[in-house]
Amino acid sequence: MKVQSIDRAFDILEFLSKEPEGLSLTAISTRLALPTSTVFRILSSLRNRNYIEKKDSNNVYKLGLGFLELTSIYLRGLELKTEANPYIRWLSKQTGQVVFMGIEQDNELVYIDKHDQYDERNDYCFIGQRHQLYCTALGKALLIGHSNEDIRKMYEKKGLKPYTEKTITNLDELIMQIEKNRERGYSIDDEENLMGWNCVSSPIYDYRGVIIAAISTSWRLDSKEPHDLKHNAELVKKTALNISIHMGYVRKS
Repeated sequence: MKVQSIDRAFDILEFLSKEPEGLSLTAISTRLALPTSTVFRILSSLRNRNYIEKKDSNNVYKLGLGFLELTSIYLRGLELKTEANPYIRWLSKQTGQVVFMGIEQDNELVYIDKHDQYDERNDYCFIGQRHQLYCTALGKALLIGHSNEDIRKMYEKKGLKPYTEKTITNLDELIMQIEKNRERGYSIDDEENLMGWNCVSSPIYDYRGVIIAAISTSWRLDSKEPHDLKHNAELVKKTALNISIHMGYVRKS
């Protein structure tokens, strides 16, 4: 599609966004001063993707449900970050370390929020950065929501690339670890993504009981301050549960 066609498509969408009752093909063409054939072609393409819907009874075009799906991820992300922010800060204060929140996108981990007491890891991780799921604590917490079969399909062909000498590269071993993570409610990155760092993470659930994100805390192994992995794991689990509850999750008894 040419740039001009893209501009015209946005002109039509922005125009229809101000017309909740919709407009006919002729009305759209007239008001935007565009050829009817051009408008029809663009509307047809948008309609095929559910961004435009047409009522055959009166030949009126209006915005479609595709926009709800398109924006729901963005809006949910805003809600999640708003609800999680005070808990992320609390966890960072309790541990004295950096706290991350991430989501899964296209079978990868994407960092969407971060709080650090000392801001010492800006060179290592920033919002929007991507990492693999299988070698990070956040990623493995997100994998808890996948079946073993899904995990196998995800990595069977492309394999597990080693990022450090401690990265899990055996698929059966990874699946066994994910099963253990499901039972205990948290995952661990023991220098699997970056040597010298440990990380523990727990998943965040929504009102459906579906994992929508994960939260973690990380620390240097040579840190002067002692860090107890199990203690940090309990703090992370508590934080993830509180965020989940605020996202509508109902804990099973």
